[in-house]
Amino acid sequence: MAQEPPAETARAPDVGELTPPDRTLMGPGPSDVNPRVLRAMSTPLVGHLDPSFIEIMDEVQELLRYAFRTDNQWTIPVSGTGSAAMEAAIGNVVEPGDTMLVPTNGYFGGRMASMAERAGGEVVEVDAPWGEPLEPDDVADALADHDPDVFGFVHAETSTGVLQPDVPELTAAAHDHDALVIADSVTSLGGVEFRVDEWDIDVAYSGPQKCLSCPPGASPLTLSDEAMEKVLSREEEPRSWYLDLSLLEGYWGDDRAYHHTAPITNVYALREALRLVAEEGIEQRWDRHERLAGALKAGVEAMGLEMNAPDEYWLPSLNAVRVPDGIDDGEVCDALIERYDLEIAGGLGDLAGEIFRIGCMGHSARPENVIYVVTALGDVLESMGADVDPGAGVTATRNALEE
Repeated sequence: MAQEPPAETARAPDVGELTPPDRTLMGPGPSDVNPRVLRAMSTPLVGHLDPSFIEIMDEVQELLRYAFRTDNQWTIPVSGTGSAAMEAAIGNVVEPGDTMLVPTNGYFGGRMASMAERAGGEVVEVDAPWGEPLEPDDVADALADHDPDVFGFVHAETSTGVLQPDVPELTAAAHDHDALVIADSVTSLGGVEFRVDEWDIDVAYSGPQKCLSCPPGASPLTLSDEAMEKVLSREEEPRSWYLDLSLLEGYWGDDRAYHHTAPITNVYALREALRLVAEEGIEQRWDRHERLAGALKAGVEAMGLEMNAPDEYWLPSLNAVRVPDGIDDGEVCDALIERYDLEIAGGLGDLAGEIFRIGCMGHSARPENVIYVVTALGDVLESMGADVDPGAGVTATRNALEE
């Protein structure tokens, strides 16, 4: 009897060695990572319940409290990107039937609204144009009109380059209506002044890849006792099992009981990134970001470009620069990548095509990077026919750095 020919052996994919390009990251995130953080990620794994890892967990929590400027016991890294920390905050604090007041002044206020709706909440809005901060009087009026259970705001709006001033006024108004306050600090933690306890913020979340200059994967979150009490007293379980803080309390709380396998290498990375924050000093780090971003701002303005946000609410960690007339922002971003291995980004949402978003965050916030981005941007814009003076931009940047 004739034998059938053997089945054809599946051909294995022919994939070469990993060789990503060596970019200078000056966009809205991720930022450049300090070599110390990369080295931490190459150290041996241990188990997520290993006694040595439990010690690391304690250290990360203490370092996060320092960065957030809080004594909150409930301060943890959420396993996931910044959006996971955002969903953990909103999805646990907002219960079905709750009302959440959210802002309309940027892309990430809209994401707050979406997450609150998915959690079963009713969303109401406090209006402000894209590119402007919330006005305390408008927030107070919206609180009086809607009497929400939760008020959310974006401290540093990555889509517009706007830093929210008057935070204590906003939180005081919210607490007058017995609303818990959730703050988005994704682009501010570790880069611009942010004080959870002093400003009376109930819940704050962030991402590690911005001003902390850490690869995404373990994202900061902090909750006050009052916020955690609401989470633990819910009648209905949160819709996400993975991000259920009442279950995570068993792992990050005193028991250290299994919930899921933590991203061990990402926790290593976050620990080292936060250690760099502590070594520099949080106030000194805020000053560095303002000083270096100020030199960047001086350079783009001297070149002939315009900032999107006025000085009084300019966000140092994310500089929104108006695109010159007749210039395509996408073409500029592509040219910077091709010619200079330099990343910046265009606008989102209502500002798509209207702004460049230039980060000055964490390890990327160094004098040589600031000079580089001003030089490269001026060269590319001039080559595309924009009415700019690249030399004046570089000179202004250099002068500001020398000061």
